[in-house]
Amino acid sequence: MPRKKLKIVLLGPSYPFRGGISHHTTLLYENLKKKHNVVFISFLRQYPKFLYPGQTDADPSKSAVSTDENVRIFDSLNPLSWLKTAKRVVKEKPDLFVLPWWVAFFTVPYLFILKYVKKNPEIKILFICHNVVEHESGRLKQICAKLVLKHGDFFIVHSGDDKRNLESIIPEAKVRQTYHPIYDVFKKQSAFLPKNKAKKRLGFSKENNVILFFGFIRPYKGLSYLLNAMANLIKMDDNYNLLIVGEFWKDKKTYFNIIDDLGISSHVKIMDKYVLNEDIPLYFYACDIVAIPYISATGSGIAQMAYGFEKSVVVTDVGALPEIVENGKTGFVVPPKDADKLAEAVIKLFENKIYVEFEKNIKEIKYKFSWDYFSEIIESFLR
Repeated sequence: MPRKKLKIVLLGPSYPFRGGISHHTTLLYENLKKKHNVVFISFLRQYPKFLYPGQTDADPSKSAVSTDENVRIFDSLNPLSWLKTAKRVVKEKPDLFVLPWWVAFFTVPYLFILKYVKKNPEIKILFICHNVVEHESGRLKQICAKLVLKHGDFFIVHSGDDKRNLESIIPEAKVRQTYHPIYDVFKKQSAFLPKNKAKKRLGFSKENNVILFFGFIRPYKGLSYLLNAMANLIKMDDNYNLLIVGEFWKDKKTYFNIIDDLGISSHVKIMDKYVLNEDIPLYFYACDIVAIPYISATGSGIAQMAYGFEKSVVVTDVGALPEIVENGKTGFVVPPKDADKLAEAVIKLFENKIYVEFEKNIKEIKYKFSWDYFSEIIESFLR
């Protein structure tokens, strides 16, 4: 029996805004519209400049993850736009109103829109919770999360931790836990580049073991522990190299001091910048493995990006990371804040180049990380 074609309104950021949430919302729209009638309401303004720790929240990429079919009317700082957004949602009479939740900054505009939409009980509300409570949050942000999320009918989370967090504030929540889909769009947008050529372009030799740390650098991402692991690795084999690619949001000098104190500067290459979409493949093609040494996490778009390029990973046992990685098959899981265990896992991956075997395993399990599978979870709430 064919499935019912749903009417869906999706709210969220898209190009010209950068970052994982923008990419996720846009790719979700592109997938949902294949089978359903979808209206995509996107942002005119995301954050005020003084609240954004990076250089800008605009995406300067030429190969943008974008769509021309979105309706850009939501401005986080303009109440008139909140009303316009709410009225548009109601006008469309959707079966489902889908919106991402990841940061408490959107509490007030979301509450305004949700209270207006909830006057129409036939419209069901689905939250995609990238974070139930955001990283490095206090009590106020937890209260904000509860105020907003209590208006949801359905929820999707990406980790057991987030599922427990959600159920602790909304015990009756109808929630499904599923994987964050793979970001393979960057690979599809670019021509294949052999690893040796990619390494050479970045100043490495083809014999160098290259470990990639990718994404914004923030304290919870555990880069300091990876740097200490590198010191251990270099003592055993002078061939290890760390490629750090991402924009430092704060404490940049702290990391440079650690590198100098450990005496590993000749083995660490840093690209302190927001990486354009068209440049992302270079770094993943050049690396042998990807390290994700987070201290805390819910999910990780970086792990899904690594899988998109079929790269094996070393991750820490936090949030959804151990649920994404099949330990000993697609990567290794180690305790957080443990540089010694991190180094041991890296050594295992490079022994006899076992990461090559892991890359084959990643190809075999890709469907459960697909956008089609994610869309099926959304459909299941209204089945």
